[in-house]
Amino acid sequence: MTIDLREHVRERYAEAARGLVAGAGCGCDRGSVGCCGDEATTRFGKGLYEASERAALPETAVDASLGCGNPVAVAELREGETVLDLGSGAGIDVLLSARRVGPTGIVYGLDMTDEMLALAQRNAREAGMTNVHLLKGVIEDIPLPAGSVDVVISNCVVNLSVDKPAVFAEIARVLRPGGRIGISDVVAEDRLSPEERAARGSYAGCIAGALSESEYREGLEAAGLAEIEIRRTHAVADGLHSAPVRARKPE
Repeated sequence: MTIDLREHVRERYAEAARGLVAGAGCGCDRGSVGCCGDEATTRFGKGLYEASERAALPETAVDASLGCGNPVAVAELREGETVLDLGSGAGIDVLLSARRVGPTGIVYGLDMTDEMLALAQRNAREAGMTNVHLLKGVIEDIPLPAGSVDVVISNCVVNLSVDKPAVFAEIARVLRPGGRIGISDVVAEDRLSPEERAARGSYAGCIAGALSESEYREGLEAAGLAEIEIRRTHAVADGLHSAPVRARKPE
């Protein structure tokens, strides 16, 4: 079942990448807008970024945004930092991060989907970014050494994982002491059971696999992260919300 879910998610995002390359749109199925409709009612996608941010990026990087927030803003990146984007997709957050950290910084983008990685590589070349490194892998087993990054970001991807405790443990492992996370994700209200979450949307659509707010906090704490802040912003379904998530690895 775990493998089936992961392959379902992989194929969903591979299909989105193929659609963008073919000029057929992103194939968004989240009941959202952004890449799929009117930005005025955006719950997912490119409309969650400032127009000035989007204007500086390749069109396919922007149109492929399927996230629920802007983790680059959540993370408050600084020049010279090393950043890891989990589930980097076509690269919108990688490219925005690369601009924030500047030529002395490094940004890694990790994705499991070949089609998204190819699209991100094309977007990085088009944007002229030389401080971007794209990696193939799964977020439950990050292909980077321990203590190698200052900041981990992610945009509506942790909820897609089939092993969230492993994701949190890996985040803590790759962070340097004092490092931090800036994640945008979907969280459920504590009142909703897993079955109720599943009834409100699909796994690949970032709903069925969402953790409750308490579960998210407990998962980060169990991985050894501290100063945890989870703040709801906008609803994406009944009882489910987009939320910036911040935490820090103790010194």
